[in-house]
Amino acid sequence: MATGPEEGLEKSAMLLLSLGEDAAAEVLKHLGPREVQKLGHAMAGIKSVPRERVEALIGEVEQHTAKGAALSADENMIRAMLTKALGDDKAANLIGRILQGGDTAGIESLKWMDAATVADLIKNEHPQIVATILVHLEYDHAGEILKLFSERLRNDVLLRIATLDGVQPVALRELNEAMTRMMAGASASVKKAAMGGIRHAAEILNFVGQAAETSIVDNVREYDPDLAQKILDEMFVFENLLDVEDRGIQLLLREIQSDSLILALKGASPELREKIFKNMSQRAAEMLREDLESKGPVRLSEVEAEQKEIIKIARRLADEGQIQLGGKGSEDQMI
Repeated sequence: MATGPEEGLEKSAMLLLSLGEDAAAEVLKHLGPREVQKLGHAMAGIKSVPRERVEALIGEVEQHTAKGAALSADENMIRAMLTKALGDDKAANLIGRILQGGDTAGIESLKWMDAATVADLIKNEHPQIVATILVHLEYDHAGEILKLFSERLRNDVLLRIATLDGVQPVALRELNEAMTRMMAGASASVKKAAMGGIRHAAEILNFVGQAAETSIVDNVREYDPDLAQKILDEMFVFENLLDVEDRGIQLLLREIQSDSLILALKGASPELREKIFKNMSQRAAEMLREDLESKGPVRLSEVEAEQKEIIKIARRLADEGQIQLGGKGSEDQMI
């Protein structure tokens, strides 16, 4: 029998709940933000499911349900499951949206659009609305969008992001109106979401390219020199790997594919290359040197794309407490 989307979503939520936190977290790690949020909402909406229905869905998870008991979920279980799957930072905002009413439903679709489409869609909105939208997107996505704005707009928007002290429910309602979508399940009792601020602005600036970054930072410096310096202090670019201790570099290298590393190092300084080489086995370092020498010219945009992916990995390891980063932060050409 065919299963409709809503029924399939409900069954998926039931299955995750029956698996337990650890197993469900492993599944959620492989899903995108939209799927995770849909499943989170579905799990939060499950109050009680008869044991017979669970057995009909999948017999092999019977050991996870107490005999004769109904299947249910509480806030603590959902919170623990999502945190294990996504980490504290990503889970915190998502949990807030799932358990407190889904005020940002109107911009979820933007996460799946290319930067040019989003930029064209929001560029004529008030800068405060644009800033509120961008803080709900991934840093690299927001950076690509910001780069497509006029210089005046991107300067204004970044400054607003850096000075944003959370997002109030009314701002979220305006956001959804700007996207011409009805607000789903919004509640006046929703707490302010902890988004925006210096770190958020710095993370976005990491992905706008050097020319745009310089212009934006200069604009912020005119407004508030101390704020500009704080943003710069929070930034982290590929060359800052020079400041990471050797053990941290070794941990990072375990997470990076060789093809990605080769491309990223094409745009690295000799000093950073040597730091990478010395944290590899002699044979691996020799092979990497040969691959770099034999690699022909590549576009800087390709190099930057790989460097950004490595920066993401470094940030994740730093958030997990495995390595320590320190920070400060290019247009397309052949190198």
